[in-house]
Amino acid sequence: MPDEVVDVLIVGSGAAGAALAWSLADTRMKIVCLEQGDWMDPAKYPTTAMDWQLRGFGDMGLSPNGRGRPEDYPINDSESPIHVSNFNAVGGSTILYAAHFPRFHPADFKVRTLDGIADDWPIDYRLLEPYYDENARMMGVAGLEGDPAYPPKKPTLPPVPLGKLGETLGRGFNKLGWHWWPSDSAIATREYEGRAPCINLGPCITGCAQGAKASTDVTYWPVAVRRGVELWTRCRVREITVDENGMADGVLYYDAEGVERKQKAEVVVVACNGVGTPRLLLNSVSSHFPDGIANRSGLVGKNLMFHPYAMVMGLFDEPLEGYKGPTGCCIMSQEFYETDPSRGFLRGYTMETLRGMAPLSTALWGMSSGQLSSGEGHHESYQQLWDRTAGMVVICEDLPEECNQVTLDPELEDGNGIPSPRIDYRLSENSKKMLEHCVARGKEVLEAAGARKTYAEAPLGVAGWHLMGTARMGTDPQKSVVNEWGRCHDVKNLFIIDGSIFVTAAGVNPTNTIQALSLYIADKIKQNLANLFD
Repeated sequence: MPDEVVDVLIVGSGAAGAALAWSLADTRMKIVCLEQGDWMDPAKYPTTAMDWQLRGFGDMGLSPNGRGRPEDYPINDSESPIHVSNFNAVGGSTILYAAHFPRFHPADFKVRTLDGIADDWPIDYRLLEPYYDENARMMGVAGLEGDPAYPPKKPTLPPVPLGKLGETLGRGFNKLGWHWWPSDSAIATREYEGRAPCINLGPCITGCAQGAKASTDVTYWPVAVRRGVELWTRCRVREITVDENGMADGVLYYDAEGVERKQKAEVVVVACNGVGTPRLLLNSVSSHFPDGIANRSGLVGKNLMFHPYAMVMGLFDEPLEGYKGPTGCCIMSQEFYETDPSRGFLRGYTMETLRGMAPLSTALWGMSSGQLSSGEGHHESYQQLWDRTAGMVVICEDLPEECNQVTLDPELEDGNGIPSPRIDYRLSENSKKMLEHCVARGKEVLEAAGARKTYAEAPLGVAGWHLMGTARMGTDPQKSVVNEWGRCHDVKNLFIIDGSIFVTAAGVNPTNTIQALSLYIADKIKQNLANLFD
C-alpha cells in the first residue's frame, strides 16, 4: 500500500536495521524495512555443494565489484589500497562475516581525552553495556568469562573450541608472555533459540548453512516479523525526500521490476553501512539540502575508517587440523591494544587467529608465496602445505581523517541509474607504522609457536569489510552529522544507526558495537516518542 504513511521506515536490514526493527516492534507502530537484496536460502549456500570454494571467489565473494549479483551496486575504490567488501541481502554483511564479536574497550570512547587525537564519543562504554548484554542474548555470543582486557562480561554460550591450531598458537603467546583469550564469537556452540550448534565445518564467510552463525536473518528478523514488522525485499532506495519544512517525509525506491515508487513515513531510519549511507544521503538533494540531506556540516562521507589489516601466516612441520572450526573465531590477543609512545604510533591493534586454509586456497597461496612447485614434485610440495598453515589477521585502529571519504562517482551507476559511491582513502603515517609493528609481532608469535617460515601481507587489500565514520556522532552540529542518540542535527525525524556514526574505529570488529548502538538508539526513540521531533 504505497500511499499509506508508515510510522517508521528503515532502509537496510543488516546488523543495525534488524536490531532496531526488533526493538521498536513492541511499540506496535507501523514499521517497514526496505532491503535491496532478498532472503537467502541456506540450502543453496556454497558449502552444500562440491563447488563451494569456487563460489567463494564468485557469487558469494567479498567484493560487490566481482560478484555480479543483481542486488549489488558497483563501488569505485580504485583510489584506495583497501577495497570495499559488503553484501546485500536480508541480514546484510552478517551473511558473510566471520562472526568475530568483541566489544569496544571503555578507552575507545575517550581517545581525545586519553591520547589527544581524534574526538571523544558523546557516549561511553557504561551507557552501552546493557545493550551489549542484550545483543549477546539475541545473537547468542560464545566466549569465556574473565578476560582481563575488558570489564566483567558474561557470554551467553561456551566458547568455540580452540582445536589443535588454537592450542599451538596459544603456546606461542604464552612463551612470549603476551595476552590472549578465546574469542567472543556470534556462533552457537550448542543449540540456542532454535539454531543448531556449530559443526566446525570451517568456511563461515560464504554463509552458514547450519544456522549456527548469528546472521540477523536467523536471529533478529524472525522475531521482528512475528511481532508485525514488515520487511520488503528487492527495494532499492534512490533518495530520501523532504517536505516543505525540510523534514524527511519518505523515500523514492525501485521495486523488483524496476518501477519507481514512493513510500511515505513519519520517521526515516538509515542503516546502509558506512559507504551505502553517505551515498544515499549525498544523493538526496533538494532545495533545503543542495549538498545532500543532513549535510549542512559538510561531513557526510568524510572521515571514512576501514581498519587497516595485516595478514601474517606461518608454515609448520606438523598438521594442525586447521580446517576444523569457524574461520575467524579462535583466540585473540590485545597485548598491543592501548597507546605506548615508545612504539612510534598512537593507539593499537588486536591479533585475531585464523584457522588453516581450505584446499584450493592452500594451493593459491602456495603459488603466490612460491612454496608450491610445479611438475614432478607438485603433489609432494602440496602435502607440505596442506593443513600446515596457521596465522592471524591483525586489525589496526584507523584514525578519522577528512581526506578519507565517500563521494558520488560522476560516471559509475548501478542497474537503476543511481550514482555509485567513490572511495578516496590513503593510509596515514600512523597506520603504516602500526602495520609494520604488528607484522613483526605476528611473526614473533608464529615463530614462538613453532613456525619454520612466516609470510605477511599489509595492508590486506580485500579487507574493506569494516565501514565506519562517514556520518559521525557528536553534540556540535558543525562537527558531526547526528546527535548522541543517532538523530540527524539537520533533520529531526531522520536517524542513522550503522557504522557511519562511529566517532573512532577502535581496534576490534565493529558489528557488536553497531548493534549495541542500534538497540540504544531504539530505546531513546521509544523514551522520546511524545516529543521526538523537538
